[in-house]
Amino acid sequence: QVQLVESGGGLVQPGGSLRLSCSTAGFIFSINSMGWYRQAPGKQRELVATITNIHNTDYTDSVKGRFNISRDNDKNTVYLQMNSLKPEDTAVYYCNTKIHARDYWGQGTQVSGSS
Repeated sequence: QVQLVESGGGLVQPGGSLRLSCSTAGFIFSINSMGWYRQAPGKQRELVATITNIHNTDYTDSVKGRFNISRDNDKNTVYLQMNSLKPEDTAVYYCNTKIHARDYWGQGTQVSGSS
């Protein structure tokens, strides 16, 4: 079955960096677009970044210039490099893909800003 497993979250000071990873299995990773979403406490889940099968990327405005999404098709893994982190980036980050119009999600990884 489809599996998405996020890792790499943690506690980070403002201005710091983290690299999230999403390891996948159960589908043909190389042909699927992948996305990172996040959900802060009391807020709706929002799209952060996407990458297509041909490595075209897109970002929500609030992370442009700070975050970078990438993929390694040999490892069936998608990454989110997060730089210059801000307190408002605190959220649970989820990996996502769509297969036959159905959404699949990982369990999420917590990113927390510290003062």
